[in-house]
Amino acid sequence: MTLSAGPSHSRRWRIAVCLLLIAATAWGALALWYPLHLGPAVRGVLVAGWVALGLATLSVVSRPDTWGSRAARMLLALFAAGFALVLGSWLSLTPQHDREWADDVSRLLASEVAGDRVTLYNVRNFDWRTPTDYTPRWETREYDLAKLVSADLVMSYWMGPAIAHTLVSFGFEDDSRVVFSLEIRKERDESFSALGGLFRKFEQVIVAADERDIVRVRSNVRREDVYLYRLDIPPAQLRQVFRGYLQQAAALQHRPAFYNTMTSNCTTILFVLARQIAPGLPLDYRLLLSGYFARYAYDQHALVPGQTMQALRMRGRITERARAADDAVDFSVRIREGIPGIRRTGEMERTR
Repeated sequence: MTLSAGPSHSRRWRIAVCLLLIAATAWGALALWYPLHLGPAVRGVLVAGWVALGLATLSVVSRPDTWGSRAARMLLALFAAGFALVLGSWLSLTPQHDREWADDVSRLLASEVAGDRVTLYNVRNFDWRTPTDYTPRWETREYDLAKLVSADLVMSYWMGPAIAHTLVSFGFEDDSRVVFSLEIRKERDESFSALGGLFRKFEQVIVAADERDIVRVRSNVRREDVYLYRLDIPPAQLRQVFRGYLQQAAALQHRPAFYNTMTSNCTTILFVLARQIAPGLPLDYRLLLSGYFARYAYDQHALVPGQTMQALRMRGRITERARAADDAVDFSVRIREGIPGIRRTGEMERTR
């Protein structure tokens, strides 16, 4: 017995509409839950109502005997109107500067540049004892870009091997250092959510910090697994990347922006800045799975040459050295012991 083209065509349309309903219901539930600055009870009611509408529509549309009926058409129209309202509300969300921010992201990085002389305001140098016990300290620091000689890629693993936070630490001839990191600008009592980062839950902020703050808080306080790799990039290009971070920070001062887990995060900003130097850098899945970004940098010849990636990773693991150094004044020296590309302990030699 051969099925007619009509019923088969109708069935395909019904399946397609059901799949769209499922996707739209799930997306709408997340869009209602994450970005809205409402209490959990209110958000729960909104999500429950939206899911109930989606399930009611799906239950009618999915059945062959009611597919195409007046009830199905009415529910689809109601669902479409509701989805348009949710989407419109989500698109109308705007990032803000005036929220009750967590202490570690409460201030925005500002800078003044006069030739090669750079003054950074609001450089973070907290003394961390636990994630909730710390001494806040914000500093003004000056750097001479003519004396910028090196940079290190820092990878901090906090959720398995595929996900890591990416930081860049710039080194100067006088052994001073400053680390740049793009992070979520979380509010008080707020924590990171990868899903929330897809739904305009967080604003973004560029943090400039001392290594004993921003590296140590990850390795020693949050107990993350941290790796450090010397970048093989000429100082002239490093200066471009350094200035690029400052330009991004200045842009955020004038126009706040949402963090996005996939498109605007700690790894993609480095990729964007690097592409200004090397426009041919390819897109790669490791920009999303940031835990593998060091391997991407290695494949693009951005890490020190003459070593296998396995050797760089093994010798670049600084977790234990950081925990042993703790808050020692020579923290930056001690975590670099034995790392390829740094010939003598504490030496900030030119990359090329």
